[in-house]
Amino acid sequence: MSEFIHKSHNVTVLLYHLVFPAKYRRAVLDVGVDRASTEICVEIEKRYEIKFLEIGTDEDHIHFLVQSVPTYSIIKLVTFNGKRGF
Repeated sequence: MSEFIHKSHNVTVLLYHLVFPAKYRRAVLDVGVDRASTEICVEIEKRYEIKFLEIGTDEDHIHFLVQSVPTYSIIKLVTFNGKRGF
């Protein structure tokens, strides 16, 4: 599935499944949104110590499987994604 993250005092496999629904669950997401979300996730990976293992879209939501380090809380991960417009 995913690799262990080795730090100086710990070894972790910390995975989060994040789901961002469209407002009122309207079917507004298409292939363009899928490409844009992938590009944004690559930018976020470069800046922060997180890895997007899977990125998927449906008509009414986007979901991510994210691997992170314990120093980032789930709220911080959602904030990283939310700042970019998800």
